[in-house]
Parts: sequence; C-alpha cells; structure tokens
Amino acid sequence: MTDTPLAPDVPTAKPVPTFSYRWIVLLGMSVAVYGSYYSFDYIGPLAPLLSRQLRFSDSQIGLLQAVYSLPNIVTMLVCGMVIDRIGTRKSMLLFGSMVFVGLIVTALTPRLPVMAAGRLVVGTGAEALAIASNVALARWFWRAELSMAFGIRTSFCRLGSFTAQVSPTWAAAAYVYWQWPLLISVGFGVFCIIGAILYWMLDSRGERRFDLGSGGHKEKVVLREVFQFDRSFWLIAALCVTFYGCIFPFQTFGQKFLIDARHVSPQVASLLVGMEPLFSMIGMPLFGYLVDRYAKRSLFMMFGSLLLIPVFLMLIYTDIPPVVPMAMMGVAFALVPAVMWPALAYVVDRSRLGLANGMLDAIQQLGLVGINLMIGWSNDHWLASATNPPGYRAGMWMFTTFALLAVAFALLLRRVETGPRAHGLETITVKR
Repeated sequence: MTDTPLAPDVPTAKPVPTFSYRWIVLLGMSVAVYGSYYSFDYIGPLAPLLSRQLRFSDSQIGLLQAVYSLPNIVTMLVCGMVIDRIGTRKSMLLFGSMVFVGLIVTALTPRLPVMAAGRLVVGTGAEALAIASNVALARWFWRAELSMAFGIRTSFCRLGSFTAQVSPTWAAAAYVYWQWPLLISVGFGVFCIIGAILYWMLDSRGERRFDLGSGGHKEKVVLREVFQFDRSFWLIAALCVTFYGCIFPFQTFGQKFLIDARHVSPQVASLLVGMEPLFSMIGMPLFGYLVDRYAKRSLFMMFGSLLLIPVFLMLIYTDIPPVVPMAMMGVAFALVPAVMWPALAYVVDRSRLGLANGMLDAIQQLGLVGINLMIGWSNDHWLASATNPPGYRAGMWMFTTFALLAVAFALLLRRVETGPRAHGLETITVKR
C-alpha cells in the first residue's frame, strides 16, 4: 500500500472561523467602541455645568453636540470608502487615534470654538470607528450569528454611553468644575486605541488561519456606487435618521429637562437618562438572537419605533413617573438598532459595506445636526427652564413627530421586504 501525497500546487482549504476565535475578535473591537461611545455621551451630563459655570446657552450646548455630527455628513462617505479600500485593521487604529486626540483638544480650554473643533475631530473618529467595526462584524460573522454579535458589540457601545450618562454618580467629585469630566473622557479615549490594537493582532492572525470568504478590499471605490443601492437601503436610512432623531438629541437635553420640568436631582436625572443605554446594553444581544432565529426584521423595527410615540408626551403632559417612559425608550433603543445595522449586510454587497455604512451614518449625522440645533433653538425660543417647564413642550412634540415618521418608514420597509424585491430581511434565519 502506498500513500499518494497531495500535489504541491493544490492548496489546502482553510476552515471557517471557529466559534471561540470569532468571539474573541468581537471582544477586541468592542473595547474600542466602548471608549468612543463614552466620548459622544458625556456632553449631556456636562450640560448643567457648562450652563452654570461657562454661561453656555442651550443653543451653544446643542452646537457642541451638533458639531460632533456636522462633518460626518460628508466625511463618513469618505471614511466608508477608506474602510473598503484599506481594510478594517488600519481603519480602526486610525479612527481610534482620532478620537483620543479630539478628546484632548476638547478638554484644553473653555473657549467654545476650540471645544467645538475638538468635538469635530472626536465625531469624525468615533463614527468612522463604529462603521469600521460594523464592517469587521460582517467580515467575521457573515456565516453565523450576525445580529446577535452586533447586539453584543453594541452592548459595549451602550455600556460606554451608560458610563458617561451616570458619570455624575460614580464621579460626583469631578462634577464641581467643568474641565474635570473632560479630563476623565481623555482617559476613556485610551480604550479606543487599545481595542484597535487588539483587533489588529487578532484579525491579522485569524486571516492567515481561517477562510473569511469573499468581499474583501476593493482596489477602487467610487462614490457614485451609492446610487446603486435600492429601495430597502434608502428606507432603512430614512428609518435610521428619524429613529435616532428621537434618541440622541433627547440625551443631549434630557438631564436638563428632567431637572427643570420633573424637578429631580442631577444624580436621579443622570440615572434616568442612563436607562436608555442600560436597557440597550442588556436587550440588544437578546433581540439580536431573536432576529437571527426568527427573522421578521422590519416588523421588529416597526414595533420598536411604536414604543417611542407616547414617550415624550408622557414626560411633558402627565405625572407618570419618568422611569416608565424612560424604560420604554430604553427597550426601543435596544430593539431597533439591533436589527437595523446588521440588515445592511443583507441588502448590499459585502465589498461595498463600508460605503453603505458610511452613507447610512452620513444621513444619520445630517439629521442629528439639524435636530440638535432645532431642539436647542426651540428650548431657547420658548424660554424652557425650571421656572417655565412648558417651554419644553414644542421640543417634545418634535420628538413625537419623528417617532411617527420612523413607524411609517418601518411599515414601508416591511411592504418592500414581503414583496417580489425582498432581500430576505423577513425570512433569513441562522441555524445553529
């Protein structure tokens, strides 16, 4: 009996990524986005100090949050193409470093133009880092538990948000001077770099060991490819901007509103607003698992958007304890994003996922710029304050309108995805 060796020019097929390895890769990218989400949400808890010590108006505070989003209207498209071109490893390290540098600049001085410039750099880096991690998720989980993996990754994002929102409780001693919370944020920026380095090491080693499928880097990525995205993508984009238009601008002004209109302490206000990322952190992996198993993605998104409709009117017109509407917002914040962002992997080609995520984020940021400025203007125009709580009503009606629009877009998406041009959002499941 003789053994016949394999011919030297016949390659041995690589195995698919193992369960344990891909979840370790997920941990690396999750550490990076944990720090970047803290960098977005610390402005909300800082708002009362900025108002009291630096005499910033609500419009100026809204500007600090809006400028985080403003450049991303354009730069996220560029960053998406960069990710498709240079890959997720280099992208995550580049953008994580930008977050760290931007946080340092923001903390340097009380001058609004300098703080706004720092926030601009932070915003560009943090949003691009999130996009790169979305593409990395599709790279490692496209055969497996994509929605659940996204939910777990985003739980780390929400943990960063929660840590920032409740920082007046665990770092109460720092909230006596405006600059100290900003210096704390610089420390959290280090996580962006550490996580990016961990992901680089794990992804580089895993690429040599495992078959990660097709859809790798493109030699040339052009902006006009966005016009090849079909109706499902654009409906997801419309849902994205209207849904997040209810969430993040409310977080900017939510603590100030609860203190002024519901007469709670700053610590209680921070815990109430912190319920949003806390519920999301706990619920997203669960909703991701359910979506992977049962599909019905647009139906899940429609239900999550419906939860938002009564929230803002309950807060301003009723005596219902604010914990109830804030819990409803938290569930919605867990449900809709757990479905929406992974859905891109089903409606666009994997080689254009960076561009698709960039386009979706750019549209989201355009909405957040306008809505942050709109709510800040409304509060100033109607003299919203502790002595005039009804001044907040106009802003709350704006939030309610965006919630209604989110439901309408989710309904239209379901109509498309149950028709002849469906991509499988309502039917594709993951078999374990």
